[in-house]
Amino acid sequence: MRINLLPSHIANQIAAGEVVERPASVVKELLENSLDAGARLIQVEIGKGGLQFIRVKDNGRGIHPDDLALALARHATSKIKTETDLTQIKSLGFRGEALASIASIARVTMSSKQADQTTAWCVQSQPNEQESIRPIAHPNGSTVEISDLFFNVPARRKFLKTENTEFRHIQDVIERIALSHFDVGLTLTHNQRLIYDLPEASTEEKQRQRIEKIAGEAFVENSIKIESHASGMRLSGWLGLPTIARSQADLQFFYVNQRAIKDKLVNSAVKRAYQDALYQDRFPAFILFLELDPERVDVNAHPTKQEVRFREGRLVYDFIFSQLRRALHETRPSLDHHQVSISDWVKPSVPLQLSERWQVKEDVKPYTERVWEGVNQVLATQQTEMPLSLREELSFSVKPFAVTAPSAPVLSEVKTSIPPLGYAIGQLQHIYILAENEKGLVIVDMHAAHERVLYERLKKAWETQSLSAQTLLLPLTLKVSEKEMQCVQAHHAFLMGLALDIESAGPTVLIVRSVPAHLIETNIVQLVRDLIADLLENQCTDQVQEKTRTFLATLACRAAVHAHHKLNIPQMNALLREMEKTDLSGQCNHGRPTYRQFTLSELDKLFLRGQ
Repeated sequence: MRINLLPSHIANQIAAGEVVERPASVVKELLENSLDAGARLIQVEIGKGGLQFIRVKDNGRGIHPDDLALALARHATSKIKTETDLTQIKSLGFRGEALASIASIARVTMSSKQADQTTAWCVQSQPNEQESIRPIAHPNGSTVEISDLFFNVPARRKFLKTENTEFRHIQDVIERIALSHFDVGLTLTHNQRLIYDLPEASTEEKQRQRIEKIAGEAFVENSIKIESHASGMRLSGWLGLPTIARSQADLQFFYVNQRAIKDKLVNSAVKRAYQDALYQDRFPAFILFLELDPERVDVNAHPTKQEVRFREGRLVYDFIFSQLRRALHETRPSLDHHQVSISDWVKPSVPLQLSERWQVKEDVKPYTERVWEGVNQVLATQQTEMPLSLREELSFSVKPFAVTAPSAPVLSEVKTSIPPLGYAIGQLQHIYILAENEKGLVIVDMHAAHERVLYERLKKAWETQSLSAQTLLLPLTLKVSEKEMQCVQAHHAFLMGLALDIESAGPTVLIVRSVPAHLIETNIVQLVRDLIADLLENQCTDQVQEKTRTFLATLACRAAVHAHHKLNIPQMNALLREMEKTDLSGQCNHGRPTYRQFTLSELDKLFLRGQ
């Protein structure tokens, strides 16, 4: 078969298949054009999920009348002029393909007026027809209306979902744009029903109000704001606490230079930052903004521009991980975070009277001895023999907190400054600690709380130790591909630093001679294969660290005080104070919550007080 040039309308339809997946894709492209035009108010109207029509109106700079027809031509753009501009892309749209692709599969009407023009102009385009331009009454800015999407590509139209499903995708696009451009007002109307009316959010309070409309009240009340700079990068936004993790990744917004993206490297860094804090298959919630030099990121890696490539991927990964991890680990129980989002907190009008039982002095020695014995038993029953110095360090690190109950005069001082978790008033079924603070009632799972305290101490103790290697009595061999063999040889020094002695015993055979001593009982073959897979994918691996965390988590779980063990008031208060000083104390290392806060207003509603 001979090679022929494709007709322009077929080429445009092929391009449309890459750019326009569904109505939401059209909305995204039109919104990006409005933002690039400097719009401060954008109005989006949708008919029947975008299948009937899509109308986007803005008050931006508008388009010169001589350029209206050109705007619908393929590879026509005002944002790229020279080759060097491709390395300094600061606009959201730049390919010059979107409008041409849309015009090849739908009917397009575009009206625009610039501030220095006395007349607005309108261009209408239908596939395979000549564009017609005429004067029209229109305010400063532009309006683009798309009707009968995919009318000439019936196969594509058949694959679209229901009207409600397609509109939900459009709503997702609006929400992502709204969260990245607080300085722009947005409205969304579907079938003549107003869905979103988001005014310009110039203050922090207005920004929180916009976030609440999109992400919900629970996110606003249980998120921490972060702001950090390093290595020429800036990371800011809001990070949801692990307590509001979700069953799916539907509340994750990540932006690079105000462009919403989905990136495996970013997801990996965020997931690692939340390790030891999420329960099973839960997903964190966050709204994060990464800003860096446009030359350090390639936004032209995908036709829809939803994926990017970083020039220094490892540096970006480390920066995101370290900053999120620091922010999460610095989070302590406080009166600012409301863990049970039932209703707003109403400060009680009557001063709280603390129970006097917490002042009772009781001997804490039995409790101290029990924890020491539990830790020693766990250490003794480990099949791996630890170095003596490490055993001593671990034992010291989990030494229980000794408590001396304050004398009576201190009580008056405490009343004026009640700690976030308050003071214990009793124990429920020897499982839960009941405490009283300024907001109301705090219920603590004593095993989960103590487990987190011990786990963080064990991690800090372990970080001061160097990994010791355990030589295998019988070295293990495993077959690998040539690519995997090259990977192991390239990272030999790194693997030795992890106490892993792995060498080649042939073109496709590896021999494992030693492993970290504390991981001697793990599936070593699987560990090595996972490790190599990580190195091939990310040029780094955390497999040894993850296995170590699993080991320490088991140790902390076995050593922590268990259910049905009686604690006295000083012991309960000691645990509460330790929680307030411990990283990630809102969850145990399995991700289960350690405590819940119930406000007085919530309790009043429960008992119908004042109604």
